[in-house]
Amino acid sequence: MHGTTHCRPADLWAEERLHLQAVNPRPFDVGRVLSVRANRQFRITFDSNRYSVPARFAGYPLTLKAYPDRLCVYHEQELVARHVRSYDRHQDIEDPDHPKVLLAQRRHAHDAHVLKRFLGLSPLATKYHAGLLERRGNAISHLRKIVALADIHGDEVVVRALTDALAFEAFSSEYIDHLIQVRGRQLPEASPLVLVRRQDVLDLELPPPDLSAYSAMATDFNPGDDRVDH
Repeated sequence: MHGTTHCRPADLWAEERLHLQAVNPRPFDVGRVLSVRANRQFRITFDSNRYSVPARFAGYPLTLKAYPDRLCVYHEQELVARHVRSYDRHQDIEDPDHPKVLLAQRRHAHDAHVLKRFLGLSPLATKYHAGLLERRGNAISHLRKIVALADIHGDEVVVRALTDALAFEAFSSEYIDHLIQVRGRQLPEASPLVLVRRQDVLDLELPPPDLSAYSAMATDFNPGDDRVDH
């Protein structure tokens, strides 16, 4: 028997449970709300640590909710980033998915520059590019290598190899590189990969013949000697 109520707690519980209300399905939000702004490296700073947000929100004002175990970042009520809260100091914490859009944009811009550089080599470059798209799975990879060859050997050398490759319908950066290497040695080599043009043979520079052996034979010959060695 309870000393104050003069009733048994078991009897009171049976009466009081009929008046109990359900627990709130949406508990009180205990997160600390802060207004932050992402920098150009798409990072926000909290407690000396830097946390990433999607790259498209660089420079945007955002809302940060800090909980004991996690950080949630919102943009106009939309959750855009979530991190496990770190209690270390001066850490840079990045979600691998956040920079993907920025990297894709930079890669696209670089590829556009490579294509422009390649098409500027020769009027035939457009046709060669079409052949790469038709016959090669990753045409931009071949374009990068051909443009790199132009930077190393010069545009004129690459354009000459490109012209021959197009004539032979050989669409490959490896073929262009092989043509350049063969012509750099100044000697045509028999190879299934290279078909030598007539002009290449005409351009060969051969050393002058050594006639000293014939001069020696003329000196040793004596017209008055009737003996003939067989």
